[in-house]
Amino acid sequence: MAQQGISPEEIAAVMALIPIPKTFAELEDRVRLGLPKSALQTSISHMARTPADCKVLLYSIIPEATFKRRRTKLNLNESEKAERLARVFATAKYVWDSAEKAKEFIHMPHPLLEDRTPLEVAMTELGARRVEMLLWALCYGLPS
Repeated sequence: MAQQGISPEEIAAVMALIPIPKTFAELEDRVRLGLPKSALQTSISHMARTPADCKVLLYSIIPEATFKRRRTKLNLNESEKAERLARVFATAKYVWDSAEKAKEFIHMPHPLLEDRTPLEVAMTELGARRVEMLLWALCYGLPS
């Protein structure tokens, strides 16, 4: 994604990662070693419209009991989901130049996503890539 404007710093900012990774290799290492639980919570707080939405989204990604058992770090699968959602949100924020407009976009059903929301589609890696491709097409005025 770097060639299209999204940096590892922008992705990390959505998750409030400290220290901020400067390269995609550093971000990948952080994901592989397990992101802090707070990374997923912070990502979700950017995307959810209400506190109730936060809980629903969080527990759709990680069952509540499992999340509560996690001490400080997410496992690899959970870390990948946190990074993926942060990447999609960072891309939407870049394209719309607004966190609020990005949030609006990810919750609005889109005809090129089978009338599903970008947030729903982005739950899988392939779906996230589709959402990112749609965002870049919108950004550059390309036909989708």
